[in-house]
Amino acid sequence: MNRADLSKKPVDVSSMFDGIAGRYDLLNDILAFGQVRSWRRAMVEALDLRPHSDVLDVAAGTGTSSAAIAAAGHRVIASDFSEGMMQEGRRRQPHITFIGADATALPFADDSFDSAVVSFGLRNVQQPQKALAEMTRVVRPGGSVVVCEFSTPTNRVFRHVYSNYLMKALPAMASAVASDGSAYTYLAESIAAWPDQQGLRSWFLDAGLEKAQYRNLTGGIVALHRGYVPATR
Repeated sequence: MNRADLSKKPVDVSSMFDGIAGRYDLLNDILAFGQVRSWRRAMVEALDLRPHSDVLDVAAGTGTSSAAIAAAGHRVIASDFSEGMMQEGRRRQPHITFIGADATALPFADDSFDSAVVSFGLRNVQQPQKALAEMTRVVRPGGSVVVCEFSTPTNRVFRHVYSNYLMKALPAMASAVASDGSAYTYLAESIAAWPDQQGLRSWFLDAGLEKAQYRNLTGGIVALHRGYVPATR
């Protein structure tokens, strides 16, 4: 299994995810102690959409979030740059349309969607702020941009415990389940290096999004961010 480094070169990250595609969702459920489903439900609610809206799921992986969005009654396109993840997604979610795409240069016209979302994928993009700008570009005026991502626990003691789990226990547990935890060492490091809640909120504002807010989930292990594209650009 290949391990990307924190320079996040697209070919390295794509190759790493190709290698873990088959067991990625199972491992996520195990390592997050079953919290992923509740985080995903909160993400769908945060889209703040009317029924039958058009949604772009960026860095969609195997399409688990895309499937939840579709189940809520919306039309969704799943985009990703890992062919291995998309192949697994097409097998599991044959009703979802998958399109290969670089998050920093989305192959969609301006104002194509009512909302764009990325779940646990923005930190794997080499230029995440550019990806946010692209998501903003393809969303219609008044639409929402939502990011569900690992973040910084708010309680100092809990933050210390979580940091130890992230850097030591998580890769070890992944190795026990997947025979190789190298990719999860990268994932742990990428979470530790990620901006906190206020830092990511500032990126939303820099992208031109309005009413940028966030909601902490599970004590801040995850933060759900949302902003709106201005009614007039």
